[in-house]
Amino acid sequence: MYPVGRALLELALSRRLPPLGLDRPHVSHHRCWPWDLDMLGELNNGRTLTLFDLGRLPLFQRSGMWHAAKRQGWTMTMAGASVRYRRRVRAFDRLSMVSGFAGRDARFFYITQSFWRGDEATTSALYRAAVTDAAGVVPPDRVLQAMGRPGWNPALPRWIVDRTEAEAAPVHARFFSPDVTAVKNRDRHKLYVYECGRECN
Repeated sequence: MYPVGRALLELALSRRLPPLGLDRPHVSHHRCWPWDLDMLGELNNGRTLTLFDLGRLPLFQRSGMWHAAKRQGWTMTMAGASVRYRRRVRAFDRLSMVSGFAGRDARFFYITQSFWRGDEATTSALYRAAVTDAAGVVPPDRVLQAMGRPGWNPALPRWIVDRTEAEAAPVHARFFSPDVTAVKNRDRHKLYVYECGRECN
């Protein structure tokens, strides 16, 4: 279940904080609860992505992006994510989350987020976010103009550029060996699968 109550609490807390420049991070504090765990007693990997919302939503709010989008009738969506799990997180661990804008290109904003347990990073993520309207993606230049932050365009770090270029490559299905073209399920119906390496854009 989505942590609606926790998200609303973080938004309420962030309203008490001053506006945030696009070059400044939003820092929030969290605890890993038993219902965040998987069957191995660790913070579930999918739940980690959900919990990152608890930092990203206040970041949008404090930076002014949320209010600018609302005024214009725009919406916001995630267009990609790359995650690295570094350390295990157990029940009742206290975590700090750091969320910030890393930069943008002609279509997307890039956001970095990380969980910290003391001085140790447990998880880090790179998100690609888009602002959209009925016609599609709203160019970041228009978004920044609506936010009163025209001209904000820091150079993207090389590692982000490399990662976005890698993500632009075609998606391949590599679930079976090349000689497998079909398998049968328990109902004896044929299930056709992609040949290994075949592009499936």
